[in-house]
Amino acid sequence: MGIRTACLLIFAICLASACQQEHKEAAVPEHGHEIAEETLTKAETKAKLESEGYQLFEYVDEISGDTIIMQQYFIAFLKNGPDRSQSKEAADSLQILHLNHLSLMYELGHADISGPFGDDGEIRGITVYNTPTFEMADSLANADPMVKAGRLVIELHSWWAAKGFSLR
Repeated sequence: MGIRTACLLIFAICLASACQQEHKEAAVPEHGHEIAEETLTKAETKAKLESEGYQLFEYVDEISGDTIIMQQYFIAFLKNGPDRSQSKEAADSLQILHLNHLSLMYELGHADISGPFGDDGEIRGITVYNTPTFEMADSLANADPMVKAGRLVIELHSWWAAKGFSLR
């Protein structure tokens, strides 16, 4: 099994596990919050996130009439770095450290989704960071062992998404 297949398999297992865990423990706090966001009103959620330094705005959906809270996230594009000359063994070791780093980011609530692209292009993958500031996301993304080794570089952008919405 190749590295790419193994990464995709690990990502799929982690995603499936996270979805199962979410359904089993809906009342468990996420992202280090003391109270699960599902139990807070929209006003309480907004106030809590703003007090933690997150950038937000609201709009009213014309069809449903619901107030939607938009939160600023940070999307890191992991791109080919200047040093991709490592031996296969070194690259494999870095890949394990990279996956451990991403798992830790997810466990700590700093990253919400991460994964590789399916082609062999310059952009290798993405991670969506759930942090209050660009500087924090940048620091966490650049702490990745693959980035430190020069195998990957980070291109970071702010990105807005509706709070509480999931992928379909």
